[in-house]
Amino acid sequence: MLILLPPSEGKSAPRRGKPLALETLTAPSLTPVRERVLDTLVSLCADDPARAAAVLAIPKTQLDLVGLNASLRTAPTARADAVYSGVLYDALGLGSLSAAARRRATARVRVTSSLFGLVSPTDRIPAYRLSGDAVLPGLGTVAGVWREALGPVVTELVGDGLLVDLRSGMYAAFWRPAALSRVATVRVLHEVAGNRQVVSHFNKATKGRIVRALLEDGANPRTPARLAECLRDLGWTVEQEGGKLDVVVTEL
Repeated sequence: MLILLPPSEGKSAPRRGKPLALETLTAPSLTPVRERVLDTLVSLCADDPARAAAVLAIPKTQLDLVGLNASLRTAPTARADAVYSGVLYDALGLGSLSAAARRRATARVRVTSSLFGLVSPTDRIPAYRLSGDAVLPGLGTVAGVWREALGPVVTELVGDGLLVDLRSGMYAAFWRPAALSRVATVRVLHEVAGNRQVVSHFNKATKGRIVRALLEDGANPRTPARLAECLRDLGWTVEQEGGKLDVVVTEL
């Protein structure tokens, strides 16, 4: 099983640590594309901060993020599971998993990244600001940059197992797993008085809790149907139609 997560827009900047070394990241075949995106982002932010803020849609109250990007080559790094923060990652709590669950996370979890393509929870990265819908000068959309490169990497990682795709729509555009037969997507629906709706904040939190439960349990389903069974065993109400799973919650 391979679980694909979106990144968090907010990140916890490491205070100390070695600088970025792209060659140490997982999926080394992505290094050439990582170099291109990194060079473009650093140059944009170092050479023309005002333009960078406009291109990256950085608010005037957060212009320090431009400087953060400009220093990516020399900034301290930390494990990705300590850098990514926000609702999904707070609920997932990668740092507080049991030792066995953390080993499973290293093998089974990958985060989609505008800057790095894919990262493992153990990859050492700096904090950065680059949204999934960004358009970089000379490169175009970051989704377009990564689209061809990610396919072979994800396909190899999945092997004959199940891909659990929890990415948001923005990051799903980086690569779509049409060629894989065993793919499960998960939607979280909040039900009140018979009415159901998707609530973004709690959608993220529930997905984080689901991944945490799967990692702690050790389940390794190989089909969407088996994943639905696993989630039901773990206490969720799940409705399945093919590769689409709806997790229905009444309390948030």
